[in-house]
Amino acid sequence: MTQPNALFLSFEGIDFSGKSTQARLVYEWFRQRDIPAMFVREPGGTALSEEIRRILLDRTYGTMCAEAELFLFSAARAQLVRETILPALSSGIHVIADRFHDSTTAYQGYGRGIDLDAVRAIHRLALNGVYPHITFFFDIPYEESRRRRALLNRPDDRMEAQDETFYLRVRSGYAALAKHEPDRFIVLDGCRPVEEITRTILQSIQERLT
Repeated sequence: MTQPNALFLSFEGIDFSGKSTQARLVYEWFRQRDIPAMFVREPGGTALSEEIRRILLDRTYGTMCAEAELFLFSAARAQLVRETILPALSSGIHVIADRFHDSTTAYQGYGRGIDLDAVRAIHRLALNGVYPHITFFFDIPYEESRRRRALLNRPDDRMEAQDETFYLRVRSGYAALAKHEPDRFIVLDGCRPVEEITRTILQSIQERLT
């Protein structure tokens, strides 16, 4: 059982939505106040999960089928939950996650077209009952995602190399998830200034903490 005061916060959105920046800023907010907290990223966060991440993002595996992709993401998550997230929450440590299971629903379910009931069934097995208390969804247009990506001046990884149609399905998937679970999701305009977004997020977290 997790401690009732330990929050599990996930940060979601299409690539370059600003979710990683905000997740790091929130983690620093906890750390600066000596509030026990842990930052994790997906896929990754354990030795096994990081190795799976390497495979998933490697463009060498461009022919990877959607089902293999789904199982690899879920395998990395299952290990992360059992090895890292669940022990932290059970010890009263807040967890800030840069992506979690909603990414798989959006990318592999809505994006790749895998049956959503099948995706949810795999979630039930992989997550071991561990779901985020609050999920922040950073919504940005596809064009803004591409503009930000171009500023990095580096090659796309395997997931980033998907086309516009794919990303539009993923974004629509996130919107559907947020509409279905309004009590868990907080939708944020990812085009707003970083400082404004951070203030909104921290206000939501502080309300939950108190």
